[in-house]
Amino acid sequence: MKIAIVLGTRPEIIKMASVMDEIENRGHELLLIHTGQHYDKEMSENFFIDLKLPTPNYNIHVGSGSHGAQTGKMMEGIEEVLLDEKPDILLVQGDTNAVLAGALVASKLHIPVGHVEAGLRSFDETMPEEINRLAADICSKLYFVPTEESAINLAMEGISRKRIFITGNTVVDACFRNLEISKSRDKDQYDEGLQELDIDNMDNILTLTMHRAETVDDKERLTNIIEALEELSDMNIIFPIHPRTKKTMENFNLFDRLNDLPHVHIIKPVGYLDFLLLISKSTIILTDSGGLQEEAITLDVPALTLRYNTERPETVTAGGNILVGSDKEVILENARKILDDEDFANRMKSAKNPYGMGNAAELMIKIIEESDKNDTLKMVAPDEVMASFTRHMKAVDEDITVVDFEEKNNSLIKIAFQGEDIKYPYDELNLNGLTIIYEDYS
Repeated sequence: MKIAIVLGTRPEIIKMASVMDEIENRGHELLLIHTGQHYDKEMSENFFIDLKLPTPNYNIHVGSGSHGAQTGKMMEGIEEVLLDEKPDILLVQGDTNAVLAGALVASKLHIPVGHVEAGLRSFDETMPEEINRLAADICSKLYFVPTEESAINLAMEGISRKRIFITGNTVVDACFRNLEISKSRDKDQYDEGLQELDIDNMDNILTLTMHRAETVDDKERLTNIIEALEELSDMNIIFPIHPRTKKTMENFNLFDRLNDLPHVHIIKPVGYLDFLLLISKSTIILTDSGGLQEEAITLDVPALTLRYNTERPETVTAGGNILVGSDKEVILENARKILDDEDFANRMKSAKNPYGMGNAAELMIKIIEESDKNDTLKMVAPDEVMASFTRHMKAVDEDITVVDFEEKNNSLIKIAFQGEDIKYPYDELNLNGLTIIYEDYS
């Protein structure tokens, strides 16, 4: 098989590293398309070197720009590659403009799309990432979801459970794979910023990241966050600053205010291995990043998220992450509880990781192989999908599994309920006592 992957940003490269490994290890042809969305070498190209990944077959070099301009350039470049290469499937990861562009182009060319980390929802359509997720999921053929909650989101949107696969999250694969590499290096291999800080001998490290428009483009929110950081003087705050964030802070006359604080260490963006080492040594992670919420709970580091909603609600439910928004007092209250209340901190550190065991990439490639073998990857014509069916709701009062019910009734179960609780219809779920919504094809 020829399996194509579209990548545009650092989190995509990181999270798809194990997928690339698995594709090549299982003897498939890897077609790697890099959009060049992050044009700074430190923000992109070095990751391929650091993580011992193959060089992209194509780099579209779109650089920066408005959402429309950037996505349009990506679509044009990706379309040219896909018409030339004709892969069997295209994989996209997450919620970036590269994901939107890749999914739209491939689906219009009748190339099946596999969405890695599908089904995440913040339910905030003012976020560009939410629009990208929704659009990519509409275009997808296979949905690789990290958790049951993500699977339920898709099922509630009408996606067939036959195309939804709960695999865990490749962020776990990435953390386990790469932390050992990071720890094995000598200190003189660290990026300059970490060498100067000597993080191995620092106490109370708070790693800070901010990059989302709703955080850094709002002067009031940004000011509130900085006021909280000013009062956390008993912490070593390390801030690898995104170029766009730095520019915005300078425009608001806030950069020097933060940079002049003796306990705040603003450094250039660091390589992924260095960043992984940094967060593993942190006492607290303060972030607006979705991926970092996942990495924090994987590495047992308490996370405070500078947002009022998250598409990673499982981290909050598990107890490893708290949404603090930009509220100064809420940030300070929770940071101090982590520092001063050992039981509270330990509960956050020991939160169960909802994202699996670190074998997500292996499961994904096996599913793709099986789908190809069963000929279910092909894009079907309208006369094949418009089979008539009726939709029903039924209270089940017998011991019967989802698979057995579907076979017995020539049907497809969409979702199940127990009172107000939604249940995802796993193959072996016993339906006795549940109410189901199903499609009858009899």
